[in-house]
Amino acid sequence: MAKKITEPTKPPRENAFLVSVDLYGQKGLLSVEDSLNELTLLADTAGLNVVGQSIQRLDQPNPETFIGSGKVEEIQALVEDLMADVVIFDNELSPRHQRELEDRLGPHVRVLDRTALILDIFAQHATTRDGILQVELAQYEYRLPRLTRAWTHLARQAGGGGGRTGSVGGVGLRGPGETQLEVDRREIRARISHLKKELEKVRAHRLRYRAQRKRTHVPIVALVGYTNAGKSTLLNRLARTDVYVADQLFATLDPTTRRVPLPGNHVALFTDTVGFIQKLPTQLIAAFHATLEEIAEADLLLHVVDVTHANVHAQAKAVHETLEEIGAGHIGVITVLNKIDRLAHPENASPALAEMPNAVAISAKDGTGIPELLQAIESQLYETYVAITVKLPYQQGQLISLFHDQGQVESVIHERGGVLMQGNLPGRLLARFQPFIKAAPEQV
Repeated sequence: MAKKITEPTKPPRENAFLVSVDLYGQKGLLSVEDSLNELTLLADTAGLNVVGQSIQRLDQPNPETFIGSGKVEEIQALVEDLMADVVIFDNELSPRHQRELEDRLGPHVRVLDRTALILDIFAQHATTRDGILQVELAQYEYRLPRLTRAWTHLARQAGGGGGRTGSVGGVGLRGPGETQLEVDRREIRARISHLKKELEKVRAHRLRYRAQRKRTHVPIVALVGYTNAGKSTLLNRLARTDVYVADQLFATLDPTTRRVPLPGNHVALFTDTVGFIQKLPTQLIAAFHATLEEIAEADLLLHVVDVTHANVHAQAKAVHETLEEIGAGHIGVITVLNKIDRLAHPENASPALAEMPNAVAISAKDGTGIPELLQAIESQLYETYVAITVKLPYQQGQLISLFHDQGQVESVIHERGGVLMQGNLPGRLLARFQPFIKAAPEQV
């Protein structure tokens, strides 16, 4: 008689209580209530069960506990009644705030902020060596100023992230992994230094790879957008592949590149990138510099937008702000209004089409609008020319040759320190010449 194979028992989901502070004069992209709803989705993605939430409006943070002392007592009672294991703030807490709150809420309640929660989700979803290194660096830099107290909640080991791990209970900072109650600052600084050196190697490898791709003159299209907008689903539709897709925030983290045929017998390389979010931790932007450069070096951006979302405009603004922050604000954009299959009347997407640049309405799920999108990409990459004046240093011989080979040259003037060139370039090449532009380009 064959033995019955039993699945390993999964640990129960921990209970989380959410807190948001609305500070006078600090208006975010989302309302406090909508931001808390987003934090609920983040907690669910991290494997937590949200049992309650609370909002406090303040003129300024309490220097000791961030929230008022009366609010601390109220939350303490609610946490006890609801049997919450962790309290998560939608705001970023200083190390002092976190320590004081943990002292007052009790030894069995952990306190996290939004940054720590996002770092944990990234640690769970990082699968490549590059991704794991980047998450580990971000987590160590987050932990370093918080080592004035023993991080007893980092002692337990848990799975996730593809490597050694350390957990904040069931949801912790899973990346680097800690087995000691207190980590020596000097060792952490040494580890941070090592990780930065490893990531410089990653960056150098990506630079060589991008240089090789540019020599082939195959344009690169980067898919960007708010997390869960449908970028991976769209890449699967365009490339007929099976990139991992899930209806949750940050389902995919590591960039994926696929070759996609275009209508005019051309091809392009499409890269799916990590989703953006409001209040994206600065540690992640810095640590993921090597990955985010894939966006900044693209020839065209597809900004994928969930047209059904109630906060679609705020989400789009968060994406544009992040693109500016990583140096990609100058790249041409096609706005992809996704998920029109969820609209009772798809024609309701028309107002959004008029408001957003170069917009195309599609459904990545059922394929509606995909031919029109591919045609728009073909036109942007190969049919649209831009009038441009650039001064190229003599060391940039490759760009000088590229202008002659791919563009329409109207004048060439040899000056001291470089060549002043005027003419028309295909839109797909504009990003490569951006550092040398002498006048604002015009579409022709």
